[in-house]
Amino acid sequence: MATNLRLRPDEEAALKAESERTGLSQQAILRRAIDEYLGLAPKPRAKKLPDWVIPATEPYRRIEPSLVLPDGVTTLDLLDREDRL
Repeated sequence: MATNLRLRPDEEAALKAESERTGLSQQAILRRAIDEYLGLAPKPRAKKLPDWVIPATEPYRRIEPSLVLPDGVTTLDLLDREDRL
């Protein structure tokens, strides 16, 4: 079935950018989006996690840093030490 789809300028730009980024045609991206929305896309298989991996129980949240470096000190300074092996 052929159809016409009118996109807002921001949707058009996003679709074009995604096409360029992925190398997929705009038509392929739209078909994939429709399949996913309608539940027609195959479900990706869940990967088995190693036993030592604990899955997240809540969504990402911002945290406060537990270490604040003095002015002029970077993490590279911490790694570049004479006493490390």
